[in-house]
Amino acid sequence: MAEALLKVFRGNKDGGQSVEFKVPVAPGMVVLDALHYIQGHLAPDLAVRWNCKAGKCGSCSAEVNGRPRLTCKTRMDSLPQNEPITVIPLKTFPVIKDLVTDVSWNYKVNKKIPPFTPKPGASWKFYQDDVDRVQEFRKCIECFLCQNVCHVLRDHDKYDQFGGPRFFVRVAGLDMHPMDGVSRTKLLKNDLGIGLCNITKCCTEVCPEDIHITDNAIIPLKERVVDEFYDPVLWIVREIRGARET
Repeated sequence: MAEALLKVFRGNKDGGQSVEFKVPVAPGMVVLDALHYIQGHLAPDLAVRWNCKAGKCGSCSAEVNGRPRLTCKTRMDSLPQNEPITVIPLKTFPVIKDLVTDVSWNYKVNKKIPPFTPKPGASWKFYQDDVDRVQEFRKCIECFLCQNVCHVLRDHDKYDQFGGPRFFVRVAGLDMHPMDGVSRTKLLKNDLGIGLCNITKCCTEVCPEDIHITDNAIIPLKERVVDEFYDPVLWIVREIRGARET
């Protein structure tokens, strides 16, 4: 049976190093299988987060050969052969132990977003196109690969000013629902800092659910922010309406 050499990070928030393990490779094997072999035969204390092994829970996120991936969907035979396979934790979040990171910051951001709130007197009749538009955003499994690859978080540490692509997807799914009656544009501008995103599309590239994060969520939301806060014509209209109301 062929063997693969895995270089797996071992350590915690105070530091660590990559440790080499030789793992037998069977047909159809994925990286998560290799990590389970290491746990079962070589290093029982290796910390790995996983749940479904079906690419739907988002728990097994890691960086494999420098790219954020789900280890349960990354086949061993898809990686360069006869070369070491590096597996390290997501860099954007603090390491707890080995490949397990603390992603609790994401849930704090989530609490800032107002939930779905139906319009008063909503008839609940809308077009299939409207359903299809928001259904894409419901596919998110919260693997946080998009958060990990986003340079605003990863390189610039804007955790207090930026929500990240996962939560722009959530806001898009709410704001673009035809029956939702809450405006989250001010939240996008001030608390979630959507203006810091320069639409590099790196988040879209790593999404395991193939959500078009940049084109279908971030760009339309940016346009809404620009229309509400920076469009001079709309500003004049709001001023006139405000003057009439007073």
